[in-house]
Amino acid sequence: MRGKVWKFGDNISTDLIAAGRFYHLRSNMPELAKHCLEDADPNFAPNAKPGDFVVGGRNFGLGSSREHAPITIKMVGAGAVLAQSFARIFYRNAVNVGLPVIECDTTQFDAGDQLDIDLAGGVIKDVTKGITVTFHPMEDAMRRILDDGGLVEHIKKHGDFAIS
Repeated sequence: MRGKVWKFGDNISTDLIAAGRFYHLRSNMPELAKHCLEDADPNFAPNAKPGDFVVGGRNFGLGSSREHAPITIKMVGAGAVLAQSFARIFYRNAVNVGLPVIECDTTQFDAGDQLDIDLAGGVIKDVTKGITVTFHPMEDAMRRILDDGGLVEHIKKHGDFAIS
């Protein structure tokens, strides 16, 4: 995966990702995605390119368990979300919708940096700065769900929650 960094800070909540004031758009996900992360960076949704990366700090995705948050990030075209830590429900919701999430040291990345990510190998290369950051690769079962496009597609493909 290759893309540009969109940098956010610590404690990016699901309300910052998919603001509650747009609740009426939850049945119109393409319209809701136009407001993704609008309160944190109004330039993100209209300017992100397919494959770009959302990069946060600690506790990314805290708050309510709204699955709309990772869905809107994926719909904007983000290739993955990188953060120092994730709220567990956001992490699992992201995998379930087919959005890669990577726990790693994000302090060295700046907005606009170009990253190359080897999800299976656990390596991030910051092409802009010439540095490499490693991370613990996802468990095979989680990667299979991602590879299939999310949990629903995984179940359609395998007929159940097969992970072997």
